[in-house]
Amino acid sequence: MAKERTQFCIECRKETGYEIRREQCTHCIKGQEYTFNVLKAVCEECGEEVNLPGLMDSNAKLIDEQYRNIENLVSVEDIYTLMEVYNIGKAPLSLALGFGEITITRYLQGQYPSVEYSRIIRKALSDADFMMDCLEENKAKVGDTAFRKSWSAAMKLKELVDSVSEKMLITISYIFEKTGEITPLALQKILYYIQGIFMVNYDRPLFSEECKAWVHGPVYEEVYDMFKGFKYNPIEDKRFVIFKDRFQMLTDEEKEVIDMVLNSFGMYSGKTLERITHKESPWADAYDGDNVCGYTNEPITKEAIREYFKSISQDFDLKSEEGLKKYIQSQLAC
Repeated sequence: MAKERTQFCIECRKETGYEIRREQCTHCIKGQEYTFNVLKAVCEECGEEVNLPGLMDSNAKLIDEQYRNIENLVSVEDIYTLMEVYNIGKAPLSLALGFGEITITRYLQGQYPSVEYSRIIRKALSDADFMMDCLEENKAKVGDTAFRKSWSAAMKLKELVDSVSEKMLITISYIFEKTGEITPLALQKILYYIQGIFMVNYDRPLFSEECKAWVHGPVYEEVYDMFKGFKYNPIEDKRFVIFKDRFQMLTDEEKEVIDMVLNSFGMYSGKTLERITHKESPWADAYDGDNVCGYTNEPITKEAIREYFKSISQDFDLKSEEGLKKYIQSQLAC
């Protein structure tokens, strides 16, 4: 049984139980009033507010986050991520982006950036080419050592992103946004089912990459190379902030299919999805079980994927989550 939370109430003059409530408050920032949602600790006996240690700091953080969202300003965390991704210090980053030398330092100390400077920081976070242009333009100000370190990091990030098609990139971006956490194995299988179901429903592939038949099921080799360092662990690397928000370029049709797959196949682990793909003809027909390497360069062709999902669409509704869930259950049952 959970221990009751108590705090000293100055009205009751004793330790009492309390509850946390959400309420709205008004604050004036830079001469303008804003309404924010904050937390309040309330005595369960008298209903008066109690002073809960740490709550003031929590509310200050909540207000800061909400204000930045309202005004479309980058967060302090975004700036630290930018520094880590491009292996660059505060002053060199500030100069590389065309700001004053101590501008980034001020932002890290809590000063709010302008909307325009926030746009520049976000652009650098999401676009290695843009960051490289900034570095090249301000090379003399940044200094040789800082330039070389940051340029090298930007080049590696650019190579990573350029290794897959734009459509694959934004599809992965949307998967990251919707799942929050996914392993490389599960990602591969989700991409395979997205491709197959999209082809059946819209008679064209979503992305251009060819699928391969490896020991653990269908694999997009370019995606494997991108995330292989995570092995069976969830994908977590600040460099992949480059994927953030790219999914906005997806069409409603594309999002609908990805959502259906995530809400059905996405409920299962990568190993379970692997087991299902092994029962399906696209992988089974292409995989060479005698191959000691565990993979084959023979593709699982888009046509093979299309034909398979077209055949099962006769028994299962591949335009609905319910139909996909029924298909999954049929595969797990046999």
